[in-house]
Amino acid sequence: MLKYMGKRILIGIVSMFVLVTAAFFLTRQMPGSPFQTANVSDKVLEQLEEAYGLDEPVPVQYQKYITGLFKGNLGMSFKKSGVTVAEVIKRAWPVTVKLGGLAVLVSLVFGSLLGIWQASSRFSGVKNTIWCGTLLGSGIPNFVVALLLALIFGVRLHLLPITGLGGWKNYILPVISLSLYPTCVITRIMNNAFREEMKKDYVILAKAKGLTWAQIVMTHILKNAGIPVLNYAGPAAAFLLTGSFVVESIFTIPGLGREFVNSIANRDYTLILGLTIFMGAVVIIINLLVDLLCAWMNPRVRKGILE
Repeated sequence: MLKYMGKRILIGIVSMFVLVTAAFFLTRQMPGSPFQTANVSDKVLEQLEEAYGLDEPVPVQYQKYITGLFKGNLGMSFKKSGVTVAEVIKRAWPVTVKLGGLAVLVSLVFGSLLGIWQASSRFSGVKNTIWCGTLLGSGIPNFVVALLLALIFGVRLHLLPITGLGGWKNYILPVISLSLYPTCVITRIMNNAFREEMKKDYVILAKAKGLTWAQIVMTHILKNAGIPVLNYAGPAAAFLLTGSFVVESIFTIPGLGREFVNSIANRDYTLILGLTIFMGAVVIIINLLVDLLCAWMNPRVRKGILE
């Protein structure tokens, strides 16, 4: 297990380094300058770029940025005067993580329950209804779902708020918008895995021993059928972090997504890099934890990878 853990951590570190390098050089390819506006003269523009080190060669800028990064310094925001990137992240990340965490939880719970229901139901109507629902739900982008929900429940019916995060009701529409697609995917994954596990010999043996259906499901089937779902949890978290950008803008939620969109529009290089690094680190850590959890639940997972 320790060897497997070390290998996964090493892969995560390499992935993080590649992400930082790619993000840095891509931001430097953006047209224009962060300080280029209609009210800034060429002389002032040159002075600002010199003050922030943008007049130096890109490799030199990269070296200085990596050196600062190893010291825990993400730099100053180019557009928010006197504000560090770390301060922006510290203020915005709890909102995005809470919103994304709720969406992941909703997706895992409802997706697993629907998948089990679809796999174990004896009624074709139930199976077909869930199948059609997941097919439709997985084909609609989350920003379209967000706009429809805001229009119906906020504008037309006035049942739920559609701006900010003033109370628990403000979370309902954004969480539904973010969790619809992963819920549909998890439903299909759980349905397929559950049906495969029900055909295994250990299920027949458990029935012969007199175990109830609930005992068989909770004790045996879910332990194996849940592994593909956990494997999807990492990519789902990544999807919810990146997918929250537009959803946060639609519902005017002050999270990382809105900050990221604004930083791109303002060509705020250091803020773009800082947010990319932070979200990339969160995704890598989540994937690492999911891999370790799957390996702990099923030793064949780590043995298969190491071999």
